[in-house]
Amino acid sequence: MSSVIVPLNSSDVQLYQMNKEILRLAVPNILSNVSVPLLSTVDTALMGHLSADHLGAVGIGAMIFNFIYWNFGFLRMGTTGMTAQAYGQSDQELITSILRKSLLVAAVIALLLMVFQQPLEWLSIALLQVDPDHIALVSEYFAIRIWAAPATLMLYVIFGWFFGMQNAVFPLVLTVVINLVNVILSYLFIKRYDMGIDGVAMGTVIAQYLGIILGVILMAYRYRNLGELWTMKFREDSGAIKRFFKVNADLFIRTFFLTFVFAFFYSQSSAAGATILAVNVVLLQLVNWMSYGIDGFAYAAESMVGKYRGMNSQVGVSRSIKYAMIWGLGLALLFSTIYGLFGVQIFRIFTDATEVIEAAQTFLPYMILFPLAGFICYIWDGIYIGLTATRTMLWTMLASFAVFMLLHYGLKGPYGNHGLWIALLLFLFIRGVFQSLWYRRVGWDIT
Repeated sequence: MSSVIVPLNSSDVQLYQMNKEILRLAVPNILSNVSVPLLSTVDTALMGHLSADHLGAVGIGAMIFNFIYWNFGFLRMGTTGMTAQAYGQSDQELITSILRKSLLVAAVIALLLMVFQQPLEWLSIALLQVDPDHIALVSEYFAIRIWAAPATLMLYVIFGWFFGMQNAVFPLVLTVVINLVNVILSYLFIKRYDMGIDGVAMGTVIAQYLGIILGVILMAYRYRNLGELWTMKFREDSGAIKRFFKVNADLFIRTFFLTFVFAFFYSQSSAAGATILAVNVVLLQLVNWMSYGIDGFAYAAESMVGKYRGMNSQVGVSRSIKYAMIWGLGLALLFSTIYGLFGVQIFRIFTDATEVIEAAQTFLPYMILFPLAGFICYIWDGIYIGLTATRTMLWTMLASFAVFMLLHYGLKGPYGNHGLWIALLLFLFIRGVFQSLWYRRVGWDIT
């Protein structure tokens, strides 16, 4: 009996090509993103096996820098969106101009952070309501980690530029190298040289500077054809400059409120005592695993949507949105299943403190819900960045922030730490709803 070969029609080919493009960008992003929480997981585990105070202190210290650096996440996001659109337009001069301006802004911000490091430390400790028993450890961590600022912020720009250039492999190489070096150094500094929390901070600083050196080498190797453009004096029109700073200003304010939510979460956790703080620090590690994984598809959406927007292809944008959402949902279901089946076992990796493990049991069900509630807003973030729809990102964030604060203060009294987790869960879900409704109303011309 002869077999019948059914030829693929044009829609099947387009579907295959679109999903292939998504996976080509998303898989390296997922691998590189997952290695980021892996680093904080190792740091948390190393500290958790020293003492509950060390676990809480490294969680607070890391959150301080997350709060600082996440506020400058526009250096990556804005660079990705604008570069992807320039890539879609095949405008090499604009591509290089965006990189130059973004690196300059990153360098200036890093310099200011180091100059004002002392008041920044005091303000961070006060805002997060750090327990007096943790202040000394947190200060040790901060005093070392702050010196990674130039490398960290410039890496944001380089990562964003690579994503905009539809290159997800180099960010994977950079992230794996940086985090592998960091893990090895942190382990050696803590286990062999008994440096405690200083060892965690020192490992991060050294790894970041090795990363920036490698990033420049990769850029010079792959994009040699942009060398001549790099040395040119660009004549920027006022409209291009205004758009550059508008996009980054919107993203800065939007990210400030996002990081404030998580900083507020840590602050409330710290005020609830050492045990609840330790529980929430570990649970947020699980949230980070989920968010960084799904962000792989969000980053793919940034690159693809930006490219097709630059090409003025509405069909390409629509298909990118559809399939990025489908893949994001699939990964969210996978995370929910893993957390539902192995939540307790995963938690034991972070700490062997019996009271912390017992206290965590009642909060583990939230980990099943978070991927399903949060994946929509993560994917929409990527879509909006690709469209450089930063003003809408800002307004939807402000609305969601207001809902979060109302929920927290409404639920805090009767539900305690449960109220805090419910407010955070609904913050992510409602933000995704707002973003969906806004795009449905306006479409791809959203700003």
